[in-house]
Formats: sequence, C-alpha cells, structure tokens
Amino acid sequence: MAGRIRDEDVKAVRDAVPIDAVVSEYLQLRPAGGGNLKGLCPFHDEKSPSFQVSPSKGLFYCFGCQEGGDTLDFVMKLDHLSFAETVERLAAQAGITLRYEEGGYTPGRQQGERTRLVEAHKVAAQFYVDQLGGAEAEIGRKFLAERGFDQAAAAYFGVGYAPAGWDHLVRFLRGKGFSDKELLLSGLASDGRRGPIDRFRGRLIWPIRDITGEVIGFGARKLREDDNGPKYLNTPETPLYKKSHVLYGIDLAKKDIGKTGRAVVVEGYTDVMACHLAGVTTAIATCGTAFGEDHIKILRRVLMDNSGSQVVFTFDGDAAGQRAALRAFEDDQKFAARTSIAVSPGGMDPCELRLAEGDGAVRNLVDQALPLFDFAIRSTVARHNLDTAEGRAAALEEAAPIVAGIKDAAIQHEYGVQLAGMLGILEVDFVVRRVSQLARWQRERGRQPDRQRPAARSAPAGPQPAPRPTGPRLDLRSPHHRVERELLKLALQHPQLVAPAFDAYGEDEFTAAPYAAVRRAVAEAGGVAAADGDYLTRVRDAVPDDSVRAMVTELAVEPVMHKAPDIYAGEVLVSVRLAAVKRRESELRANLARLGPRADAAQTGAVQNELWALQQYGNRLRDQGAAGL
Repeated sequence: MAGRIRDEDVKAVRDAVPIDAVVSEYLQLRPAGGGNLKGLCPFHDEKSPSFQVSPSKGLFYCFGCQEGGDTLDFVMKLDHLSFAETVERLAAQAGITLRYEEGGYTPGRQQGERTRLVEAHKVAAQFYVDQLGGAEAEIGRKFLAERGFDQAAAAYFGVGYAPAGWDHLVRFLRGKGFSDKELLLSGLASDGRRGPIDRFRGRLIWPIRDITGEVIGFGARKLREDDNGPKYLNTPETPLYKKSHVLYGIDLAKKDIGKTGRAVVVEGYTDVMACHLAGVTTAIATCGTAFGEDHIKILRRVLMDNSGSQVVFTFDGDAAGQRAALRAFEDDQKFAARTSIAVSPGGMDPCELRLAEGDGAVRNLVDQALPLFDFAIRSTVARHNLDTAEGRAAALEEAAPIVAGIKDAAIQHEYGVQLAGMLGILEVDFVVRRVSQLARWQRERGRQPDRQRPAARSAPAGPQPAPRPTGPRLDLRSPHHRVERELLKLALQHPQLVAPAFDAYGEDEFTAAPYAAVRRAVAEAGGVAAADGDYLTRVRDAVPDDSVRAMVTELAVEPVMHKAPDIYAGEVLVSVRLAAVKRRESELRANLARLGPRADAAQTGAVQNELWALQQYGNRLRDQGAAGL
C-alpha cells in the first residue's frame, strides 16, 4: 500500500509549479486585467471566456460553471487523476523527489496507476526510437526517406520502429519493473497463448502525445506485404488513450495555433510531419477517427475561439476526401472561428504535395483555402445537371438548407445571392426567399417543446454520481450583498489593505450565510493580519464544505471593482460597518417600541444609551471614513 506523501512535499510541488504554466498547457490564456488571465473554460462548452486564472493566488475559477481550485485541483479534475497521481505528475515535471510517510519511495509499488502507465509509454517510446537505427529497421528508414523525411525529422517527431519478434518490448519493459498487468492495461501488449505479446510488431511507430506532451499511445504503419493487419494500427482505448479526445501533433502545434489564431487539420501522421517541416507549424490530425465534437472542444480552447481565428481542413481531392470535408462542414458552426478547406488541384495530400512541389506548395495550399460554406455549397451543386430545369430545382432544394444553416444573417444572405448565380437562376429574390423560409423553419424546429422532439436515451441503470456541488449564487444587485462581497475579495486578494481592521469584524456583519462562512474561514486561518504565502491555502482548508470552498476560490479570483484597491479598501470597510450599525439601530428602535412608556427606566435608558452611542459612531464613520473605525 502506498504511503502518504508528506505535506511539506505537497507544498513544495504547489509552490514550484505556477498555475498559469500548467493551465497554459491545455488552453490559451490572455490578460484579463488586475493581473488575472482568461480563457475558454475546459470544464464546459462556452463561446466567450469566463474562465480566469490568478497567478499571484495560484487559483483558477470559472464564472460560468463555478469550477475552481488550485493547481492540483485543475489537473485532478481535467485529467481525472487521484490526488497522489497529480502530485507525482507535477513533482516529476518540477524535478522534486517525493517522500512518503510509510517509508522510502518504491517506484512500481507506490506510484498511482496512471503515473505508471505514462512511465511505461515513455520508456516504450524511447525503446522504439532506439530500434529505428538497427539493421531490421532499414525498411522503416526507407519508408521515411521516400516521403522526404530524414533522420532529424524522425527524431523531432519521435518516430521509431517496433521489432518483428513476438515479445521484444514486453521483455524490455519487464526488465524495467513493469508488470504484465500494466503492459496489458496500457495497450502496449496483447494477450497471447503463452502470456503478453507486443501489440506492435515490424511496424513504423509514431508516439501520440496529449496536449501536455506526455506519450499516451502509439500509431503503427504497416511496412511489409506479409503483415496481415490494417495499414495503420493504433493503441486501443485505455485509461490514457481515448482516440476521440486526441489530436496528433497538438503538443507541437498549440503555441503557434494560439499565436497565429489558425489551426490546420490534416488526415495523417505524415501529413502533420510534412506541414510542420514546410513551415505550417499549426498542423494537427485525428488518430484513426473522424474529426468530431471532442476534437472541436480541444481546438477552441487552444485557439481562444473567435471570429478572427481560422480552422483550415485539408482533405484528399477524391470522393472520400470530399465526404470528409462535408462531415467537417456539419460541425462548422460549433466554431466561432472561420472555417476553410484546402484541396490541392491534383488531389495530393500535404505529404505528397511537399514531395512533388516543395515546401512552398504546402504553404500556398493552406494560404489559399476556400471558406468551408463555399466548398460545401459548390460540392452539393456540382452533383446535379444544371442544364435542365429539373436539375437546377433539385440542386436548389439540396443546397438551400446548407445556406439556411448559416447563423450569421449577413453571410447567409450573401451566400443566397451566390447560390442563385451558381444555379443560373435569374430570380435572385426567389432563391433568397427560399433560403430565409428554410432558416425560419430550422429555428422553429429548434424551439419545439421537449414532447415534440425525439425521445432522449434512457438513463443508464445503476446508481448515478451525485451532481458536483456548485458555489452559492447570490443576488449581486443587492447593495449590501455586493459591498460584503467586495470586502471579502479584498480580504482574500489584498489582506494587507484591510488589516488589522477586518479581523475585528464579526460574522454577523455579513448578512449572506455563505459570506459569513467565508469570514469564519478567514478567522480560522489566522486572520488577515497573519496573511503570508500560505494564507489562501489555509483559508480554503478551513471551510466546512465544497460550496464554501468554491465561494472562496471565486472571491479570490474575481477582480475587485475599483482600479485603486488601496483607496477602495477603506471605503468598503466603512460601508460594511455602517450597514451593520444601521441594522443594530433598527433593532434598538424596535426594542424601544416594544418596551413602551411603562417600561423600567433603567432598561429603557440602557437601550437609549446604546442607540445614542451607535448614532455617534455612525456620524464619525461618515465624517472621518476609515480613520473613524
């Protein structure tokens, strides 16, 4: 059983790995003001960035779905890791050796499952690379050379070779301490009659990396005629590898995609290599599956999806390539980015084009891409005989719904006019009206009540996971709630500006229950006067439940409403205290009314004295501001 990682080592990992560096591995971040950064949330689908990162606080928070936490929380939630696996992964990146409470560190016994599988893939990738230089791999080196890839290109992309024997890799990994169970679970080995055998044999190997650069699978190309397997064989679905969630080359392309605002989607590993070597360093590819919804989510986050960004699809010019392009068109409007398609006149893929005409031809292919709407409409119209009235009518009925599906009304109208020209229909208004009619019908179908829509799939049997608790949502238009919120934000983000006065404020000065709970957590963490580098961690650890923890994270990341917090701090401290004074004054007046004229004089006098003192205190706060606290 694994020992518990020492608390001081966990703290060292938190301190050593900046949260913005970790988050930037998964999505593009841009300045959000106040020292914060923003991007498209990786935990839910959104079109404008509501996800914020505070590097100074080491926290992230999404104001759309209320996910939040620190660096460890981010990796745990996004990659579905345990706490120990997350610490081990980040520690490895930071070069920190972890210590365990139950004794020394024993790799293979104490590491988490995912950590072990990643390590197995890392070792396997190097094994394959080393094999590429051997005599048996001559056929693989020849394959690469015939496609214009030299030794340096192979090394850059980590291309390797799997020996033709049954268990070369299995025996090598066993020697490195990996169990048969781990080899089978990782997909590196398959079950044979006498035990595990290598999954990939006698093939050229490409490592498939996730967005952070970790090897999570492999793609293997058939080289010999006597190989009865498929042309390409990929890692099966494993705890690490889900083909619908992976884009080959994303680890190499993500920075330039973010920088240029353009992503180029190609069809295979060699196409990605050819594009990158030709200078199109934003090329990526799917891994043995069609480009789909999960791929779109990855790209949108890296692109910071907006109308100024572009996604270019490149497909072969044959019928299968055109069908792939039209499938991509079906997902087009899930991007805010402009989508285009590049099909070379000779029907060559980028790898073939580079070999035949050079690097410049590949760059020109991408630069001269056509809008995907245009391609989809023209491809549809081309299937009909436009020399006959019947052919033109059929083309209109098939192409008009495509134009009607364009959500931007101005672009929809423009393409309606173009469609009339393609069809040779002189009555342009007739075509435009037909497109508008179809667009209206599509919108109305989208608004149908649930009972008129197709029945949803029934929920799977068995117990369902409880919904993730979200942070409490308050009426932020309420003035006293808003000012309480601002004071707590200052106490968490700029504790030195409200110290020591804030520590004298009672929980009863915060009228919203979650805010009172946050105030209590601050006190239990030692108060603002004791704020240091671990202050926010102590506050988050002191909260009673996930809802309040989410609230602390949200308040620690949400920008303060004033550009000058040092001036604003005193104003907010006074506003919260004055509100509390007014509430107490109202209570005392109500007490006097209940006591009535026959009440004991001493009792009435005590209430009147307290009321007079509060009134004087309130006047002082109004006159002197924070100096009167």
